[in-house]
Amino acid sequence: MSVRFIFVLFAILSACSQGKQPLLGKTDWQRELNAEYKDATTSPLKDKDRKQFKGLDFFEVDSSFVVEARLERTPDSPWFNMRTTTERVSQERVYGILHFELHGKSYKLNVYQGKDLMSRQGYEDYLFLPFLDDTNGESTYGGGRYIDLRIPEGDTIIVDFNKAYNPYCAYNEKYSCPIVPRVNYLNTEIRAGVKAFDKK
Repeated sequence: MSVRFIFVLFAILSACSQGKQPLLGKTDWQRELNAEYKDATTSPLKDKDRKQFKGLDFFEVDSSFVVEARLERTPDSPWFNMRTTTERVSQERVYGILHFELHGKSYKLNVYQGKDLMSRQGYEDYLFLPFLDDTNGESTYGGGRYIDLRIPEGDTIIVDFNKAYNPYCAYNEKYSCPIVPRVNYLNTEIRAGVKAFDKK
């Protein structure tokens, strides 16, 4: 193999690597979310926003926003129609109440189970945690944020607010997103997870 061939090959590989910029993110979860938003087949972004998308804006990862919550199950809770940003409703029930401490104060949040998702493969144990806090409308999306959870075997569950993400409606009004129930308002600033999206 000639020296010239090796040089040309190296130049081609370097050009290719420079053309495809790596997606930003300090954790696997952040990088996976950014990859999802960059991919046209999975992204909620409008085409004009996706084409210039380099990565979502996250708060610095903060371990103090990872809490162990006590899960108080509510097995007899009724199904109800959770309102969304469109005329659609989502059939949900309160699966339980999460009790936890954050920065020395006690809080609680309802965690929900969706009737439709229960029958979908891979989502049988899925739980939906929407919440509001005092950053909404300033550094975070005004409509609140979501966290994905799974039903635990025991009575405790880890809630990582660093994995709080925006509803798709924050990026594109065509989506129908569950509206966070007012009961899930936290009287504090959750400076963790995804920040508000800056639409260009």
